Amino acid sequence: MSLIRFFFRLLPLLLFILAAVFIWRSFKGSLFGSEEKQPEVIVNHNTILTTVEELGRMELVRYNFKDIVEYEKDVSRWVPNSKVVLIVTGEAVGCVDFTKLTPQDIRFYGDTLVQISLPAPEVCYYKIDHSKSKVFSKENTYFQDAELVQDSYRYAEANVKEAAINSGILRQTTVNAEKVLKPMLEEITGRKVVLVPQRRIQNLELPKKR
Repeated sequence: MSLIRFFFRLLPLLLFILAAVFIWRSFKGSLFGSEEKQPEVIVNHNTILTTVEELGRMELVRYNFKDIVEYEKDVSRWVPNSKVVLIVTGEAVGCVDFTKLTPQDIRFYGDTLVQISLPAPEVCYYKIDHSKSKVFSKENTYFQDAELVQDSYRYAEANVKEAAINSGILRQTTVNAEKVLKPMLEEITGRKVVLVPQRRIQNLELPKKR
């Protein structure tokens, strides 16, 4: 009987010790920090370069055009000029070729700033939508209708590119590139990102010795 009474007297103490050990193990990590170090994320030139290169030749703006184009061809001094009038629908697309970016175009300034030199904007392509374009009139074709119409469309297509450039498609491409790229890179790097135009230094030829 005395042994049983002794056990019951020790039981609260044993329970207290077990509870104390459980609480210590549970809160040890939060109080003193985890013994395992978290992997450090390192952002370098290759990280940014790989991310941007994956964007490839990104189309950033599209300009749509509808115009009346008059094409006139001088045939001979003895006869009136040939003339074709088209109602033309076309489009031009501006892009930036991010594959042209090099490690030299990425500069780190301390831990808070990254400067990236972007490649120049381009007109990726321009074209006439023949399904929405038509010949409005033809004059003095002299049985060369097909050739004149074909020349007229080539002339109109070249005008689409010129009109897009004159309308500021390259400038708008740069603006859109900054809107797309800047927040993405700031999220990746954790730094403020500044985008500037890419400039290439040409190798100057030294004058030949006499």
